[in-house]
Amino acid sequence: MSTPAREALDHTAVPWLFAAALATIAPHFVHQPLWLSILTGVMLCWGVWLWWRDQRLPGRWLLVLLVIAGCTGIFIEFRTLFGRDAGVAMLVMFMAMKLLELKRRRDGIVAVTLGYFLLLTHYLYSQSIPTGLWLLTAMWIVTAALIRLHGGPASFLRATLSYAVLLIAQALPFMLVLYLLFPRVSGPLWGLPQDAHAGKTGLSDSMSPGSVAQLAQSSEIAFRVRFDGEIPAKDKLYWRGPVMENFDGTTWRPFAGRYQTARLQIIASPIGYETTLEAHNQRWLLALDAPASLPSETVLNGVLTAASRQPLTSRQRYRLSASLDYRFNTVEDPAVLQRSLALPAGRNEQARQLAKSWREREASPEAVIRKALSLFSSEFFYTLQPPLLGENSVDEFLFQSKRGFCEHYAAAFVVLMRSAGIPARVVGGYQGGERNPVDGYLVVRQSDAHAWAEVWLEGRGWVRVDPTAAVSPARIETGIADALPTGEPLPALIQVRTAWLRTLRHRWEAINNAWNQQVLGYDPQRQRELLSRLGLPDTDWRSLAITLGLVSSLLLATLTAWTLYQKPHHDPASRLWHKALRHLQRRQVNCAPWETPLALARRIQDEHPDLAEPLMRVVEAYLLARYGSSPNDLKTLREAIARLP
Repeated sequence: MSTPAREALDHTAVPWLFAAALATIAPHFVHQPLWLSILTGVMLCWGVWLWWRDQRLPGRWLLVLLVIAGCTGIFIEFRTLFGRDAGVAMLVMFMAMKLLELKRRRDGIVAVTLGYFLLLTHYLYSQSIPTGLWLLTAMWIVTAALIRLHGGPASFLRATLSYAVLLIAQALPFMLVLYLLFPRVSGPLWGLPQDAHAGKTGLSDSMSPGSVAQLAQSSEIAFRVRFDGEIPAKDKLYWRGPVMENFDGTTWRPFAGRYQTARLQIIASPIGYETTLEAHNQRWLLALDAPASLPSETVLNGVLTAASRQPLTSRQRYRLSASLDYRFNTVEDPAVLQRSLALPAGRNEQARQLAKSWREREASPEAVIRKALSLFSSEFFYTLQPPLLGENSVDEFLFQSKRGFCEHYAAAFVVLMRSAGIPARVVGGYQGGERNPVDGYLVVRQSDAHAWAEVWLEGRGWVRVDPTAAVSPARIETGIADALPTGEPLPALIQVRTAWLRTLRHRWEAINNAWNQQVLGYDPQRQRELLSRLGLPDTDWRSLAITLGLVSSLLLATLTAWTLYQKPHHDPASRLWHKALRHLQRRQVNCAPWETPLALARRIQDEHPDLAEPLMRVVEAYLLARYGSSPNDLKTLREAIARLP
């Protein structure tokens, strides 16, 4: 005897499965290689055509060949069959192939299960509001497909969709309880595969001509900041990242050794702020220059960069304070000063000669710095599209192209200073930001990526000098959109100047920020704070698991009681009639669902003559009790049932 799962698949149920597959696969086309998206699309269309023409499905040997070819292609593409991208690619391919072997209802159930699993994989790429709304819709379609599989051809479209909504609504309280009480883990919940953090954009730990300019063409948000008081002026907002001391003639990199502890003298009162930093897969926190206090589990290294112990692979929120007026390492380690004068031999001779001539004529380092800034402000051009530079990149920039972005000016300035005997280094980070008037946050984007310089001066320590400000003061004072001429390849989002479009963008970003802060930012600390307010202080994973079990059981009991309450109640006569039927079942006499009491009595007369007369008395008493008006009819019915043999 066949089980229900082995029943042949209803032909009219197949479109539901195609809809479920399309809803769960389609968003992955953005992340998949083009060839895999085309292959998946071809298989989906092939499946639809076979269903539409009621043709035979492909043979098993052909499907096996497709699986081998697809897996081979995925392995060649990703060099592995494991991890996020390769694993999701295989699931997408298997889902499309499953639709080519839909013969039994069990195949449909497997396709629906694959659909639910594919829904989870979308969170590996995005946890935004649009993604959540799309996945909620997709879950509705997949659930409706499952209901349709069990409901059969008699199911109605509207009833199936409504029932799916009801099931999802019943699951919402459990989802909410799990969200609030499930023990939170530090780190990315959806980032366990090895390549889960691949593709993160952000500041690099090295700098070469064009690297910052390329990053500046992205409108992605790097971090948001909420200040305790007023937001400082834009020209004070320098968000410090890696400090790069080593220069090989083309690329600047940080020193890989150990530093002495930074000696920071705070002059101005620190200002407090809270930062929500997007994952960038690096250790630095991008603190406001100069950090006065840091969150736990972070350190301030010898070049004044706040760093975490682990790479930041998920969105982080932390509090800091900073002083905008400070002294930094007024007494410096001689090894650091020596390192900050080093230049590769045989490179950029023109720049070296120019700086030496300045130093010979000027008595103080400050005068040499003014010479360099004056040079930049008089003859140079600020652009995102500088020409390519060769081996002597600083010489070509200073004496030929004279066109560059912030990394060109910072690098050239540091080379000039070192050539003049002034210790100098490059600092990478972000500068400025845009205040969102809707929620009051300062939004710093990748387009605000910046590079500046630091020089060491006797008695003053390390002093920030921004050569870009000499070339384009607007870059520092109002932002990159005002600093670059029309036609530069800035993202459209950054160049929006229409008031209502800008307002719309601010509101949408404020909604996203609230989603990030309140929903995605529900971390272990916020969970502890919530439970403490609910009277559950000092919770650990054991107490959380017990609380979760108790609340879930209470919810389940409430839902069961509500379901039983909604169940149709039988009148006393019907309950007595079902009692009689149970009595007959014990005598191996069953009543079909469609069989009326009189029809049953007539059948029993032929099949079980010994039961015919007592059952007929029960039937007559039941009809009187069910449709009559005398209260004594129920008593008669009970007596008739009691006399059944």
